[in-house]
Amino acid sequence: MFLKELHIHKSETLIRKINFHKGINLIIDETMTADRKESGNNVGKTTVLRLIDFCLGGKGENIYRDPEFKEKGSNTTIENFLKNNNIIVTLILKEDLELVLSNEIIIRRNFLSRKNKIQEINGEYYNNDEFPKILKELIFNSKSSKPTFRQIIAKNIRDEKSRLKNTVKVLHPTTKQEEYEALYFFWLGIPIDEAERKQQLHSLIKIEEDLQRRLKKEYTLSKIEQSLIIINRNIEQLEKKKNQFNLNESYESDLAKLNQIKSNINRLSTQISQLELRKELIVESKNELEKEIANIDVEQIKFLYNEAKILIPDLQKTFENTLRFHNEMLVEKKNYITQELPEIENKIKTLNQSIRDLISEEKELSELLKKSGALEELEKIVLELNKFHEQKGNLEEQKRLWNQTISNIEKYKEELNSIDKNITSKEDLLNERITIFNKYFSSISQKLYDEQFVLSYDKNEKGFELNISTVSGNPGTGKKKGQIAAFDLAYIQFADELGINCLHFILHDQIENVHDNQITSLLNEIVSNINCQYVLPVLKDKLPDNIDTDKFMVLSLSQEEKLFKI
Repeated sequence: MFLKELHIHKSETLIRKINFHKGINLIIDETMTADRKESGNNVGKTTVLRLIDFCLGGKGENIYRDPEFKEKGSNTTIENFLKNNNIIVTLILKEDLELVLSNEIIIRRNFLSRKNKIQEINGEYYNNDEFPKILKELIFNSKSSKPTFRQIIAKNIRDEKSRLKNTVKVLHPTTKQEEYEALYFFWLGIPIDEAERKQQLHSLIKIEEDLQRRLKKEYTLSKIEQSLIIINRNIEQLEKKKNQFNLNESYESDLAKLNQIKSNINRLSTQISQLELRKELIVESKNELEKEIANIDVEQIKFLYNEAKILIPDLQKTFENTLRFHNEMLVEKKNYITQELPEIENKIKTLNQSIRDLISEEKELSELLKKSGALEELEKIVLELNKFHEQKGNLEEQKRLWNQTISNIEKYKEELNSIDKNITSKEDLLNERITIFNKYFSSISQKLYDEQFVLSYDKNEKGFELNISTVSGNPGTGKKKGQIAAFDLAYIQFADELGINCLHFILHDQIENVHDNQITSLLNEIVSNINCQYVLPVLKDKLPDNIDTDKFMVLSLSQEEKLFKI
């Protein structure tokens, strides 16, 4: 899919229309930064990338919460303009820009909520859950849940800090390796059907291991087993003493029934305790995630950021925005972890009611047995028996939980091993695909730096991961961005050779950090030979003189002509 058009409407009035073409698409900021009274900020060049990202399922908050704005992380003027004027953004994607009748995807979104919300694909409204799934199906012809649509396209929209400094680690810093594994295989055209299940299994194993750690604080499995041997011996001895008394049949029956009731009460109490323990574990995990939704002294961090901006004028990310993105990821994890809570609470409620019924029955039987005149010595024996039966019930429930967690972990790991074996069976295909990718990757990097970058993979107990190596070690900021450009462009060539569905456009911010020689090679030589669109927001006076900006420009902005014209 290619970018065809981006429209910005104020209700029915067209504010801006951008037509994209193949090759280089420059969003030019005409501001002359040599004049220190002027600045290349706040005209909206990066906002174009974020509007495209918004249409592709992004949150959209980074459009008005951005370090370009001078207020505390939020430009209320832009936010109010977008929401109070019903600004509608339309993105048109086209399968082939050169074929008039090729398929198109028309996406419309606004910044309102509830009944006023517009979130359409080809004229149909979709909710927040459906929207990315439909886009994934239309663009990538995939209905699998993992990796997500937003994960797949992360490398195509490089406007966030992690995506501007990392070539393949383009997701949130807390993303687990098993999630990256699913993403990398998808990029290489080797989808893993069990990707979602693998991620679930890792979460389930962690919950069981946490439960084992809590159980171990009270009793180890060995201690439980040895304690049960001693308690059973004590019960056997007391039963022999009790049988020496001549009791009528009714007394024996009532006493046996009473002991059974007490045992059931103890067993249910222990079950409640363990359910409360599991509930507590889940709540603890939830609270830990909520603690990560940090309440940091934003003013102090803002002061540090302002100090940093003096040294690094092009600093592109506010602390608040990074914190917000981090928090949204944690909320999704919290929702998954807490989904078991309602069922646990219902079980606790049901068990408590059962205990109340048993206690009432226990009271009646106890009164009845008192009236039958039990011998004092027998009563002592019965009390001891009840005590040992209570201990036995508690220990047996502890043992059951231990055995259950051991069994669950073994079962989960067995399933996980089966999935990993299936993934490992694709290792030869993985090698083959990486070889094809490196054909393009090394070629582009050779043209840029006279050095060949190489993509490779490592494998550990958690799965596969991708790495990039260079001859001269870790590249600097500018060279890193050149490496990222080489990777993204090579991927499109790789995908086209193998017929893998992909986005044929790359949105790349901060290209100014790349050296003039590499910018010239990218814009004048390399991109023109690739079936792609390379969309760059850039200050005009930061481009090399030999770049024909009129040829490549799709939008010109300035302090007098801003994106939203406000």
